[in-house]
Amino acid sequence: MRSALLVALLDGPAHGYELIQALEAKTGGRWRPSPGSVYPSLQMLADEGLVTSAEVDGKRVFELTDAGVAEARERNAAHESPWEAMAGRGAEGGLRVAMRDLSLAVKQVAVTGRPEDVERTSTILSEARREILRLLLES
Repeated sequence: MRSALLVALLDGPAHGYELIQALEAKTGGRWRPSPGSVYPSLQMLADEGLVTSAEVDGKRVFELTDAGVAEARERNAAHESPWEAMAGRGAEGGLRVAMRDLSLAVKQVAVTGRPEDVERTSTILSEARREILRLLLES
């Protein structure tokens, strides 16, 4: 998380939610860090003097200090970025994105669907589960 935030902040100042979105975009949706991990990490970076923060339009915006820029560039040069490292996990990442998208669609049906839509969605999910298990048995 530390390296990812430092390198992401090389793109410029951002508030926590923007950083979460940036990291998700940089990983092609394979990783969306939680606020519960981002904000404490940002606070730790601030405590170490690598980032500063200021209130801008009611949001806490984080920016690299000179020391933070130096460390981010050093990490970037010494190692591949965290999102480049994740690129090798394409199939696993693709499955995670597909699950997330499926979950969002199911939640939408649960909230706005008619009773028959909810019932049909349950049937589709049960059929998909059986097919996935069948796939595993064939392997």
